[in-house]
Amino acid sequence: MIIRNAFTLLEVMIVVVVLGVLAAVVIPRFEGVTDEARTSALEGSLGGVRSSIASFRTRAVIDGSAPFPTLAELTTPGEVVSGDFPVNPFNGLSNVQSVSSGQADSRSVSGISSYGWNYYVDVSSSPPAAVFYANTEVDTTFDDGAGGNKPASDL
Repeated sequence: MIIRNAFTLLEVMIVVVVLGVLAAVVIPRFEGVTDEARTSALEGSLGGVRSSIASFRTRAVIDGSAPFPTLAELTTPGEVVSGDFPVNPFNGLSNVQSVSSGQADSRSVSGISSYGWNYYVDVSSSPPAAVFYANTEVDTTFDDGAGGNKPASDL
């Protein structure tokens, strides 16, 4: 009586082929998960900073001071944003650069290897204005309403 304790080469090959087919079916389903997570993280970071700016504005208006923080105030830990400044999930940077009114209006990006965020503020205009947005043009998973996706700078 012969007892077989091992698999034949044919059995091993069949298992490898089945695993390959399963991987080919499953991997595309998870392809967009990372992009969706980055988009959600970006929306959360933008919402947190914009909320902090709105809180600063409320306190400033009550105190009778300038309604929006300067770039220095915005980036000083604990001044406007509690804790460290958030990292832009699309480029991994937390630095903020000042941009012009025209750049803010068009949501243009520059210095993408050095800055994660763009900030425009003008407290002398009537009404005072401030714009905070991501410094990256990478498309997010956020629907633009025209069949495409919005770039991160447009959120």
